[in-house]
Amino acid sequence: MDSISITLIAVLAVAVVVLCILYAKLTKQSKISAADLAEKEALLKKEALISAKEALQDEREKFNDEERERRRELNNIENKLSKREDELETKTQSVVDKESRLDKREEEIDKKEQELDQTLKTQISELERIAGMSAEDAKNMLLEQLKQSLAQERMQLIRENEAKIRDDAQEKAKDILSTTMQRCMMEQVVESTVSVVSLPNDEMKGRIIGREGRNIRTLETLTGVDLIIDDTPEAVVLSSFDPIRREVAKIALEKLIQDGRIHPVRIEEVVEKSKAEIEKKIYKEGENAALDMGVMGLSKELIKDLGRLYYRTSYGQNVLMHSLEVGHIAGMLAAELGANVYVAKRAGLLHDIGKAVDQTQEGTHVQLGVQLARKYGEREEIVHAIEAHHDDVTANSVEAVLVKIADAISAGRPGARRDTLEIYIKRLQKIEEIVNSYKGIKQSFAVQAGREVRVIVEAEQFDDLASQKLARDIANKIENELDYPGQIRVTVVREFRAVEIAK
Repeated sequence: MDSISITLIAVLAVAVVVLCILYAKLTKQSKISAADLAEKEALLKKEALISAKEALQDEREKFNDEERERRRELNNIENKLSKREDELETKTQSVVDKESRLDKREEEIDKKEQELDQTLKTQISELERIAGMSAEDAKNMLLEQLKQSLAQERMQLIRENEAKIRDDAQEKAKDILSTTMQRCMMEQVVESTVSVVSLPNDEMKGRIIGREGRNIRTLETLTGVDLIIDDTPEAVVLSSFDPIRREVAKIALEKLIQDGRIHPVRIEEVVEKSKAEIEKKIYKEGENAALDMGVMGLSKELIKDLGRLYYRTSYGQNVLMHSLEVGHIAGMLAAELGANVYVAKRAGLLHDIGKAVDQTQEGTHVQLGVQLARKYGEREEIVHAIEAHHDDVTANSVEAVLVKIADAISAGRPGARRDTLEIYIKRLQKIEEIVNSYKGIKQSFAVQAGREVRVIVEAEQFDDLASQKLARDIANKIENELDYPGQIRVTVVREFRAVEIAK
């Protein structure tokens, strides 16, 4: 609603009020004369008209004032907008100028980059000409130098870490093993494949041979043992690779010599009695071994096989004594490490049970031992320890590892085993052959009965880190390709001599 409408409404309102007043006055003065009423009415109309004109004039002035104020505000807003438009035009022109300058700068930079690329190519070509190699060759050379540097640092870190780990492990292992070995003292008996029977006199040799050699033939046939009667005074040599047969023959011959009656029938009787006596002794030895170890519940057949080990030797070492020693050592190691002592002792006692039958059945003593253990109801963890003690399978239990360690300790004791000269020479030759297979080896010597190999290398082909790596590689190859008791130390010697003559 605009100001004019408001003014009109106000005027009308005033007129209505005036009319109402007049009507009231007219009602009160109904007795006044018509002339006075008309005069007064005219006067009132005039006054109302004047009042309405005054009100209208006031409203008009008020409206004009408001209109002027609004125009001033509009003018101010227009001025501000015009000013902002001018500023925007100025800024737009500035941005356009900056974009133009940036385009020029970008063109200059592109031009300089092209010049730099050309200069760089020229310098690279010149460097290649001066160095006599291409950029690819130079990069390969730098990479190779970097690889060598990293390899040296890696070897240095490996050597430091290995030394620390080895020292810690050796201290712990020495503590455990020394404690265990001091608690286990076993007698080592070295036997051979021959037995000697003493005679009261040399005349007894003739009686043993008998008429036309019938006595000696009967004895050899029944026992399966060779009797050697030579110029050795008052002695007969019994030769056989089967120690049980040799023992039967020895007992039978001693009884015949003591009895004095030597003829085929008597020989047959004495041999049968000797066999029965040996069978009893075998069972007794097996039973004693189980009791000594504290292992209960073995089947009778396993006890017999265990007793047969009393007459079985390996590298000159009595197998039953070796089995007892392995059982004791494994049990004590298990006690030190918190493993199952009973399983370790039982598996250690039975680990070589296959050697009781390996001379009469096909298969390795490990395979035969596994078959016997399963056949007579041994637990699977015992069977696994037997199967793993020579790495036929990977040991997956602590007890199996301890049996393997105990077996190596027992076999590696000084004087525990005796190698034949042929095996010993072959081992030394194999060690030197493994060492000499590497390049840069000047000389190699297997010393200390094959317990150490000393390697002399060409000094110009090896540095300190390379010598350390060579020693480790040789040791790993010996472990993978050679079977041996104990351990073999690898010593790499690198010598450099500078000689000058003063004249």
